[in-house]
Amino acid sequence: MSPLKRLTYAGLSVLIVAALVVGVFGLYLAISFHTAVARTDGTIHIPGLREPVTIMRDERDIPHISAQNEHDLFFAQGFSEGSDRLFQIDLTRHAVYGRLAEWFGGRALEADERARIIDVRGIVDRQLAKMSSAQRAELQAFSDGVNAAVRQQPLPFEYRLLFIRPEPWRPQDSLAVGFATVLVLSDSYRDVLERDAGSLGMYPLSDSKYDAPTADVGGKAGSNAWAAGALHAQTGRALLANDPHLAPSIPGIWYLVDLRAPGYHVAGASLAGTPGVILGHNDAIAWGATNGSVAAQSVFCGMHAPHSSAAREEFQVRLGRAQFETYFRERRGFYIKNKFKVECLVAWSAFTNPTSPLGAFDGLDHAKSIEDGVRALSGYPGPTQNFVLAQRDGRVAYYLAGWIPNDPAWARYAHRDGYRDYPNVPFNALPHVAASRNAAVWTANNKMYGKNYPYRLSATFEPPYRAYRIESLLKSRRKYDVPFFSQMQADVYSAPDLELARDLTAVARPDRSTLSEGRSIDLLKRWNGRYDPDSIGATVAHDLRVNATLSPFSSHDTITSTLEAVRRSRSRGGGEILNRVFDCPTAAAGPCVRNIPWGDAGAVTIRHPLHGLGISWLDGPTLRGDGDKFTLHVQRAAFTQSFRAVWDAGNWDAGGIVIPCGESGEPGSAHYQDLAADWQAQRLLPLWYSRKAVRQHMRATQTLEP
Repeated sequence: MSPLKRLTYAGLSVLIVAALVVGVFGLYLAISFHTAVARTDGTIHIPGLREPVTIMRDERDIPHISAQNEHDLFFAQGFSEGSDRLFQIDLTRHAVYGRLAEWFGGRALEADERARIIDVRGIVDRQLAKMSSAQRAELQAFSDGVNAAVRQQPLPFEYRLLFIRPEPWRPQDSLAVGFATVLVLSDSYRDVLERDAGSLGMYPLSDSKYDAPTADVGGKAGSNAWAAGALHAQTGRALLANDPHLAPSIPGIWYLVDLRAPGYHVAGASLAGTPGVILGHNDAIAWGATNGSVAAQSVFCGMHAPHSSAAREEFQVRLGRAQFETYFRERRGFYIKNKFKVECLVAWSAFTNPTSPLGAFDGLDHAKSIEDGVRALSGYPGPTQNFVLAQRDGRVAYYLAGWIPNDPAWARYAHRDGYRDYPNVPFNALPHVAASRNAAVWTANNKMYGKNYPYRLSATFEPPYRAYRIESLLKSRRKYDVPFFSQMQADVYSAPDLELARDLTAVARPDRSTLSEGRSIDLLKRWNGRYDPDSIGATVAHDLRVNATLSPFSSHDTITSTLEAVRRSRSRGGGEILNRVFDCPTAAAGPCVRNIPWGDAGAVTIRHPLHGLGISWLDGPTLRGDGDKFTLHVQRAAFTQSFRAVWDAGNWDAGGIVIPCGESGEPGSAHYQDLAADWQAQRLLPLWYSRKAVRQHMRATQTLEP
């Protein structure tokens, strides 16, 4: 062997050994960092506090924070969320600002470029400037708490995995995290342009056969909420249920918390990265919400951006060169181009009149009555939500809240006759049900008003099937209790799916071309309309419905439009509708109609944000198929129940709330996905509220000292 070859082999051997050493060391570090979790007991001395704060953690690791003033309370909330969810809120901050390429390189640049169109950074800066000094102080205290956690607690595992470090948290960043939900829940200019390019007839307002309006006022990204006054409750107290639907993720979007200070006590779901409670209850009232599914933006095409409105944005790209993009924004809105490259101006109050919704939620947190809550909601900017409220005096109410432009297009099309400044529909003119002990209210993203209401409000509401089911179940008995409301949230029956199945089987030929199709028809005939995990008929019904609503004969994703086509086919004595359903219009790989249990066919794996990088071992549990998009128990890959809560107004220890995975966002924590079993078993777990209950269920105590 030549000396050169011996040198080459020797060098290669050294490299292999070095690689093995680095790999083993890296694995050791990964395991060490993965198991390192934030400290949740003992005493920590932290500059910035005014007085000591106690954080008691219960069996689920939910923090019950008790402070002697609100400044320290929100500081401690920021410290808790920074300890448990730092990487999550930091990732959200980067996504909303359009800065993901700084972490993930060029693969994230396109997403960043889209995110900068709206200029969230400028919006939240203006939001902060408009806030009261008290609100700014609350945000500052929360931010100081997050930064204290960065200094005092172990760095979350994901930072070490990506070789990055967090930047300091700012008050504006909490507003940006909150704005992420505005972007997800608001009807956007992309939706308007999509409708504008198609046929308006493809977007019916609702499905009239199953309409279940909440506010029949003489005329009047999915969630469920309903409430019943004391006269309808077995306990003699008002009841309220809420289960917002959002994309499943681990950790989840909600951070459960109990906050107590003199004159202030509130508990429920905080939006991770923001102070206070977004959905929950205080001593006096409980509140829940569902997305309003209404118009938010007006689009004017044929407008030309003035040169003075140009803004040049820089994008830092990890392991790459900085990139630049020019955007056009002015006082009336921001500019985009439609698919024909025509310039369009987008007018949106969130951009032109930036006002943070956190002020309204702070008002709800402090409310002493439904009336206080309604006053807070009267200034709520959006995203437009249907709010249900319940008070300990036994009354319940419903209000649609948010800024909705009184634009005759109602987001159905883009204007081409110049810009107009459309005023918002007045709050007192929006659909509502006044507080009453005899009221029963419900909302599920459906059309909430009756036939004589003067405003359209939306291009199209979500199909009303869930609202129809809520109304049916509420009418099925005279008195309700917490277990019944919890059972409703677990309901997997779909009346319109069952109706479609019956009509499809009625047009089926007895001589189906394959044994598989014949078996599918037999399963469909015996199906009971329930999306139970062990039901094969549910899988067949789901697949046939998806294929049917995507077929050319269906005008929209509503079951009634498909039913009408099926009935026309049956009147002609033909089964071509069913034939076309089995012809697989989705062009999906594999069989179009599966003969497997719904628990397998409808299973949903909860993904970690880094799953797309191939890091699947941070993923959460796989939830078996149990319910679907049109059942009350909504569970899909695109969106699912993000929490389930039922509140017994005034007896706050008796109700409860549960989230799909766990309170902690740290993969090494025992509370990363410890709630998955309770979630899948449909167990409602109390969120302890009284001092006695909190002390009884305390599992760890941490004291923050100045």
